[in-house]
Amino acid sequence: MSASKTTTDHDTIRKWAEGRDGHPARVKGASDGGLLRIDFGKPEQRLEEISWEEFFKIFDENKLTFLYQDRLEGGKVSRFFKFIDRE
Repeated sequence: MSASKTTTDHDTIRKWAEGRDGHPARVKGASDGGLLRIDFGKPEQRLEEISWEEFFKIFDENKLTFLYQDRLEGGKVSRFFKFIDRE
């Protein structure tokens, strides 16, 4: 597995997602903070698309960090990511 990186920088997160045709989303019916996701390609039924502004509002309010990979070991573009708590 390729090395993972972490960031809280909004521009870095947005560029990473958009470079993979990702869109900000959250799980439908989730409570206040919502469960953030990045939706790739065809929208999933259980997700609702949200604006980047709303996405980053939830991201910051919940003090999250974005853990991600740029590429897989073989050099292919990676879509691996997850949200973790800030330390």
